[in-house]
Amino acid sequence: MHNKIVYTPDGPGAAPETFFLTHYHSPLGTYLLAGSQRGVVCVASEEEAPSRISRWERGNIELRYDDAHNRALALQLDAYFAGRLRQFTIPLDLRGTPFQRRVWKLLCGIPFGETRTYRQLAEALGRPNAARAVGRANGSNPAAIVVPCHRVIGSNGKLTGYAGGLHRKKALLDLEARKVLEVSPK
Repeated sequence: MHNKIVYTPDGPGAAPETFFLTHYHSPLGTYLLAGSQRGVVCVASEEEAPSRISRWERGNIELRYDDAHNRALALQLDAYFAGRLRQFTIPLDLRGTPFQRRVWKLLCGIPFGETRTYRQLAEALGRPNAARAVGRANGSNPAAIVVPCHRVIGSNGKLTGYAGGLHRKKALLDLEARKVLEVSPK
């Protein structure tokens, strides 16, 4: 079962809401988990977290630390890192443009242990010349690991761009290839 992506309105006039935050400690470092009443809003490395928090505060979103709210996500991440989970099933509440949301939905369809190129995703969208736009949407994915943007590689087969660092991208792909999870420094 694929995780369900819930689309919600953004921007002026949107009702004020609360995001529930948790610091999650993984083999790849600490991540910030954020959830709304509808689902997962964000999974970001600790390096990315401050800019996300700042953006939410400017957007008048109440931020509340609440480990219990994000427990189901943390348990699924634990199972993923232990090699027992191949598909996240937790609901998602992703915020982005319609194009970004289409790309993120495609990312959720890339099977565990497989990769796709930016070009393949652009072609799947019916826009074969939009590989760069797909790359930008992939790079703005708010829910790392859960929405598996790490499964997208360059057309030459090389690892390219990953907000959490290429060392994490390689470690995630190695994990999915059933290799021992080892993280080399940046």
